[in-house]
Parts: sequence; structure tokens; C-alpha cells
Amino acid sequence: MANQLDELNDPIMEEGRDVNVIAKRVEVKVGVGSTIFQVMLWVLGIIPGIIFTIMKVKAANYFRQLEQKLQHDASQIDNYLEQRVMILQNAAQLVDKAVDLDKDTFSKIAQYRGGGRESSAEERNEVATQVENISRNINVAFENYPDLKAHKEIADAMQQNSYLQREITAAREVYNDSINRWNQDIMVWPTKMIVAAKAGYTTRIPFATTKEIKQQARGTFFGTK
Repeated sequence: MANQLDELNDPIMEEGRDVNVIAKRVEVKVGVGSTIFQVMLWVLGIIPGIIFTIMKVKAANYFRQLEQKLQHDASQIDNYLEQRVMILQNAAQLVDKAVDLDKDTFSKIAQYRGGGRESSAEERNEVATQVENISRNINVAFENYPDLKAHKEIADAMQQNSYLQREITAAREVYNDSINRWNQDIMVWPTKMIVAAKAGYTTRIPFATTKEIKQQARGTFFGTK
């Protein structure tokens, strides 16, 4: 049998292709066939009906546990974000003594300073974008003023900021893995899908970077002489 995809002879997309996360929640739905399936199990005997009922109870428990894991994974991102906000606030105050830094920096940081509150994925992504912008502004000031590099506290703060950004990236990967697991499992027929449909579950939207960050990733980082 010939290969269905031939990397040597099939059309090659030389221009490449960009991908985006679709911000749409898909509702889980089952049709009449699922109802007939469950009725038939009871028709075949009480044992098949009881077994499937037990399977549905286990599936419901599984989804509740997975929801708790999703909350835990999301809270890890929040924890790292709050730590990063505190580091950036300290760095901004130090930089502001030497540079006329944009005053909006402090107000933006203060918006998330409280921490410990529940936030939606959309809110979390928005705050993460704001924090990233603040970090970039401070980095620009840090790089443009050589004297600041000699300031040990600022240098330490920026190093911690870099470390926390890596931790946030890793935490987002874990969160997205859990999101992927949820999105796949609620569509597994019959047991999980039937339970998910009855509970009104929908797919969840994974973390995605901003349009601005994606555009920067395509830019030129190193100039040519």
C-alpha cells in the first residue's frame, strides 16, 4: 500500500502556515442513539444496566477530579504571576529613581497585586500580557542606561524575573496538557460523553499567546552589519 502522505512528491507548502487557537467552547451533545443504547442495556438484563450505571458514576467522579486538577494548574500560574508582579514592582521602583519610567507601570502592576483571587482563563491571559509588557518596558530602560546594570538589586530582580517567566511558561504547559485531556475525554463515547452531555460540559480554551508576541517572534532580533 502506498503512503497516503508523500513528503517527497506531494504538494509542499513552501510559504508555511500560521496557526491560531480557536476561542470557542464546544458543547457536548449526544443524540437519540445514546438513549436507545442505554435502554437496550437494561433490556438485555439488569446486570448490563447496573454495570453501565456504575461506569457513569466513575466517569462523573473522574471529571470532578479533573476539574480540581485544572483549578490547581491554573492557581500555579497565578502564583508565579503574582511573584513576578512583586519582583517587577520592586524593579520598577528602583529603575524609576534613575529613569522617568512610564507612570502607568505602577497602576498596571497594582491591578494584579492582590493575588489569591479566582480568575477566568481570559482574565489570566490578559493580566499575563500586561505583566509581560511591563517587564519589556523595564528591560528597555535597563538596557538603555548602562549605569543601571551596575545596580546589583536591579540586576538580581531582572534575573528573578527571567526565572519566573520560565516557570510561568512551564506551568502553562501543564495547564494546557490538562485542558487537552479534558477536551478529549468529554468526547469519548459512550460513558464519558453521555455523562459530560448530561452535566452540560463544554470544551475549554487552552492558553494562547497574544498577537503582539507572535508578531515579535517573527521579527529580526539581531541586526546585520
